[in-house]
Amino acid sequence: MSPALVVLVLTLLLGMQPITTDLYLPALPAITQGFGASMPQAQLTLTALLLAFGTSQLVWGPLSDRFGRKPILLWGMGLFVVAAIGGAFATSMGNLIAWRTLQGVGMGSAVMCARAIVRDLYAPTEGARMMSKGLTGLGVIACAAAPTGGLLSDLFGWRVALLSLAVFAAITLAVLVWRFEESLPQRNPQALQPGRLIANWLQIARHPTFWAWTLLATGSYAGLFTYLASSSFVMIGVLGLSKTQYGLVMFTMSLSYIVGTFICRRLLVRLGVRRTVALAAVVTLTGGTLMGALPLLGVHSLWSVLLPFYLFMLGHGVHQPCGQSGAVAPFPQTAGAASALAGFLMMLVAFAVGGWLGLALSTPSLGAGTVRPLTDGIWFWSAVISGTAWTLVQRHGEPHPAPQRLKTS
Repeated sequence: MSPALVVLVLTLLLGMQPITTDLYLPALPAITQGFGASMPQAQLTLTALLLAFGTSQLVWGPLSDRFGRKPILLWGMGLFVVAAIGGAFATSMGNLIAWRTLQGVGMGSAVMCARAIVRDLYAPTEGARMMSKGLTGLGVIACAAAPTGGLLSDLFGWRVALLSLAVFAAITLAVLVWRFEESLPQRNPQALQPGRLIANWLQIARHPTFWAWTLLATGSYAGLFTYLASSSFVMIGVLGLSKTQYGLVMFTMSLSYIVGTFICRRLLVRLGVRRTVALAAVVTLTGGTLMGALPLLGVHSLWSVLLPFYLFMLGHGVHQPCGQSGAVAPFPQTAGAASALAGFLMMLVAFAVGGWLGLALSTPSLGAGTVRPLTDGIWFWSAVISGTAWTLVQRHGEPHPAPQRLKTS
């Protein structure tokens, strides 16, 4: 496959995540009101999806090491199309949560395989650059997702917005069927044997490089998820934006993320991976601290939230490609399993964050009716990101291969 085709495939696969999470956010308050559901139930449409997304990767990863990336992607995308159609015609909030959970399972195959494909085809440093290009494409999709969701919801209702997810997944499936070539150089016939599977998990879990990069990517995604899970209620319910205006705000967030991915590729050539991440952490912590401190000083406005979060998203554009590619770099023989474990940990944390936000957004003593659930969360995760970037990544970030004796044959 040409590099351009690889970037297109990565863009579509990685873009499944913002399409699935961002596009319906402008309609989420209307969905909640239409079904007469509670705030915690509304949060479950996102957190249940992400828990299924993370957990399913533990299955998809070893399956892709055994049978190859392409068949797993075809099954996963087919499942997503069916689940997206089901969600669009849901008859209750519980029914919608069930369909969103199945969407999370299908989405897991896409994002897990995207990370593994990068490791299949590229060495670690070049892999970080290719992942950055794919995540730039993700940013473009994210730019369009929320405004499109807001516009579709305003013009045609939330069911049409949810149905558009099936259209995107069907296009992705078509590209995979007709253009994608298997990237795994050699299938691993032992990948699903219980003893070998356990050995692979232990090998990955014991590797300090895996933990350094996974914690960085997890902290960065947790900060983004804090925004995704709470921003529609804060921006629309507290700050008074319309659904269309909220979609435009999401657009600008994605633009700052895209700029971050471009900066990432330039810095990687000049500074290397670890120094690039350390520098980006300064920007992340600055944005997070401003975002958390301004409400404490009595500043509660749209711009006191947006401007600092632009800085956080610039850093996110560096931390995600470096973190996701770095986590699988030491495992050329078990990239699927490593990608799966990293993805599972990221979504497990996101699920916990979603549960806390559901409580905080409905409890006055925790900041319900203010910007605090959003801003405090971003401040906390910016501290986690910077601490990880300046310590664990600097000590263990060089992607040395895992010991040969523990690799699969």
